[in-house]
Amino acid sequence: MVESCLLYYITDRTAFSGEEQARRRSLLAKITEAATHGVDYIQLREKDLSARELERLAREAMRIVLEIRRKDESLKTALLINSRTDVAVAVGADGVHLRASDLSPEEARSAWRGKSGASTVARGSDREIPPNEPLIAVSCHTLQEVARAEAGHASFAVFGPVFEKKDVPRSTPAGLKALREACRTSIPVFALGGVTLENAKSCLEAGAAGIAGIRIFQENDISNLVRGLRR
Repeated sequence: MVESCLLYYITDRTAFSGEEQARRRSLLAKITEAATHGVDYIQLREKDLSARELERLAREAMRIVLEIRRKDESLKTALLINSRTDVAVAVGADGVHLRASDLSPEEARSAWRGKSGASTVARGSDREIPPNEPLIAVSCHTLQEVARAEAGHASFAVFGPVFEKKDVPRSTPAGLKALREACRTSIPVFALGGVTLENAKSCLEAGAAGIAGIRIFQENDISNLVRGLRR
């Protein structure tokens, strides 16, 4: 494949076995593995957690990412929080990932600046303040949603599902043709949904800047996965 293939790990601790504490430990270990082996972005997507519990988990995840970046400046994994701009700012995260039905990227960026300006210290974080220009990612399922993400100056879009997903066999995949059209936008587009090591190349050939997913990262050894996707 190509050296420039970007990688976006989307978390789901409920996919790990065991009780809640064991699942959290497994998730944090996978985040450590991803950041250590050069995954570009991690989205903390634990939608069932309360704001307080999500913030607690996000602080732990951010501490891990910062420590790895501090030890090796060549590693630059960025942590984004799903949907919750307030939590992202509170923990000093690198950005937020928006659903298509959430605020627009411009509204999220404005809210981020307002919240970060009101709080000069991110408690529990080694970063004094959140970045003034956060990463804003947007989930898109149609070409119209990609166009809106572009118009709102999103950092990048995640488009899918490109392929049929194993856990949702009756879902209607967008397909490579739609992905190719989505990738004509001026912002980077990541392919999501049913992407495997075997079919990832076709997504990159369609113009995707990178690969996003849950299972592809959580069910594989990430060091081997990164080598395979960037080979």
